[in-house]
Amino acid sequence: MGFISGLKILELDESKASVGVRFKWLNQNPFRSIYFAVLSMAAELSTGIMAVGQVYKRNPTVSMLVIKVEGEFYKKAVGKIIFTSVDGNKIAEAVEQTVATGEGVTVLCSSVGLNEANEEVAKFIFTWSFKAKSSN
Repeated sequence: MGFISGLKILELDESKASVGVRFKWLNQNPFRSIYFAVLSMAAELSTGIMAVGQVYKRNPTVSMLVIKVEGEFYKKAVGKIIFTSVDGNKIAEAVEQTVATGEGVTVLCSSVGLNEANEEVAKFIFTWSFKAKSSN
């Protein structure tokens, strides 16, 4: 779905990720702006790609799941919107904690979407759950 909607990872490191999406016919709503679900996908990807990086080939295996989403919309989403999350360190700490304790850990990750004029269009908060799986 992300590919069809036009999501593109623009920046990625351990602490920060940015995902862009451009307004186009395929991802628009009836009000001629980017459909909210497409904005949500871009925002989720900006947090989730860092989470995937932390759990990839982890021993023990760590499961990850979004358990809550909150979104606020401030401006009409047209043109190119870039969602950025700077919560990679929080994600890394949560994964290390679940590996050390075996207990589930949740972390709130925010992603802010800016338009080409650097104006805030939307903000999402994703609650990610991480749980180390027992090796038995």
